[in-house]
Parts: sequence; C-alpha cells; structure tokens
Amino acid sequence: MGGGCHWCTEAVFNSLKGVLKVEQGYISSFGENKTFSEGIIIHYNPAEISLHDLVNVHLHTHASTAAHSFREKYRSAIYSFDPEEINEVENILYALQKDFECPLITQPLSFRHFKASRESLWHYYEKHEKGPFCQRYIIPKLKLINAHFKELEQ
Repeated sequence: MGGGCHWCTEAVFNSLKGVLKVEQGYISSFGENKTFSEGIIIHYNPAEISLHDLVNVHLHTHASTAAHSFREKYRSAIYSFDPEEINEVENILYALQKDFECPLITQPLSFRHFKASRESLWHYYEKHEKGPFCQRYIIPKLKLINAHFKELEQ
C-alpha cells in the first residue's frame, strides 16, 4: 500500500487484526510509476482480514482523493504481486467509490521493487507515540479506525 507517509501507514496496518507483519520502505511499479514512493508491504492472514477490508481502511486513512503536489513521494496505490489481484482491487475500488464525494485517485499497480527504510524508522509509532509527528498525524488515523473500523482492530 502506498498513500501517505510510511510511518503512518505502518502504524495503521499494524493496528489491524490479521496483519502479521508490515514492511516499511519505498515501492516502485512500472512505466510512469517506476520511481520509488513511500509505501508498505502487508503480510496478512486472509482468514482474519480480507483484501476488501484492507483496501477500505487504506482509502479512509490517507488522502485517497487528493492529487496534491507530493504524489510522487506519496503515491496513492495498492501494489500487487499477482496480476489477477489487480482486477480484484479494481472491483473493490469501484465498489468503495460510493463512500467518497470526490473520485478516488488510488491506483492498483503491479509491484516491481522494494527498498526497506532505515531500520531506525521501523515501528516509528511504537517508538515515538508521544512525539509531535505521531500526535499530529498517526493518532488521528488510529482514532478513525477505532471509530469506523472497530471490528478490524487487534
């Protein structure tokens, strides 16, 4: 998943049941999306949480309808290792569009490369929960999950 800062995205998905591991770093795809952009790889148990639920949380916890000036650094994307899954993601995005007033800009993309971020940045939220970045950006996203996706929380 790619959307906002990988510190935020990592914290969001680490808070969900069925998520086994989150790798934080930089992801590239192909063509016009071949540059690296902040993102995460989610390892999850589909018996505990569905791809639909993961995509739904992702869309609601970053600016999935905003084509802001930082989109190259923070590409709004759902990366897939499986070409068949891209069709599934397209269908999920189509179904969830009804929940948003503006068009979703989130793209289903083929995964190409991953570069892990520095180890010192892994689990940023757990290490800096009281810090200003976490208070300003991560805590509101976790509160949103608690308010709207409580059944998905660990």
